[in-house]
Amino acid sequence: MEFHSKPTTFVGHVKIKVENLQRSLHYYQEIIGFEVLEHTARTAKLTTDGKTSILSLEQPENVIPKQGRTTGLYHFAILLPQRSDLANIVTHLLNKGVRFGSSDHLVSEALYLNDPDGNGIEIYTDRDPAEWSWQDEEVAMTVDPLDFQDLATAAVPGETWQGMPVGTVMGHIHLHVSELQKTEDFYVNGLGFEVVNRFGTQALFFSTGKYHHHIGVNTWNGVGAPTPPENSVGLESFTLILPNEEARKQVVANLKQIGANVIEENHQMITRDPSGNTIELAV
Repeated sequence: MEFHSKPTTFVGHVKIKVENLQRSLHYYQEIIGFEVLEHTARTAKLTTDGKTSILSLEQPENVIPKQGRTTGLYHFAILLPQRSDLANIVTHLLNKGVRFGSSDHLVSEALYLNDPDGNGIEIYTDRDPAEWSWQDEEVAMTVDPLDFQDLATAAVPGETWQGMPVGTVMGHIHLHVSELQKTEDFYVNGLGFEVVNRFGTQALFFSTGKYHHHIGVNTWNGVGAPTPPENSVGLESFTLILPNEEARKQVVANLKQIGANVIEENHQMITRDPSGNTIELAV
């Protein structure tokens, strides 16, 4: 997928915290369709191709349920390779009795659901980028009803949902933040993203390479929302894949220039946005 490979900077991996790892593993395998790549008593790395993990689960010590009205994860978004894959998972979710929301965003068609801990999940497919509408460096996005009848026409006769297909990637992440001004400075002047959509006064969408968005942020949990406790269910971190080591060095320099902190932990470069969301800078 052209927007999720170098030289684009994109979200390659998301790590979330859960209350009960075994319960979550059952959900992510049986309902969502991931495979387990690695598994310990408190962690699991999930994959769609048997080689690369795009989602990890962690059960922290003394874990507490997801805390409301805080910063952190709004949803992570799984991008399927084909529209037929989205049609197939709709049928699969209906057969499993799973409740989900849906939307047509003009640039994409999406389903929305929550895991057993309330971690938000989007599953989507992109429309052809040639169909996206750009004006003054902003891409048009909206929240329209999804046309399930039209989506059903994309299904391949005789084909059923067999789990997440090879080629599935982490499409984007959408975060709750405490405010937008410093957040925009961090993601644009620090990390090098461009603002591609201003959704009213409460949400921003960022990307590189003219994608509709790799990162979304919003203040829907309230301006000044606090950071959740470390042992709370929710986002642990997400990983940005940068084009090369030179690009990472430049990002680190830019982050320090705007006063953001960057630390090295276990040979990883880690930073946090102004709302406390943890980001690993990888190449």
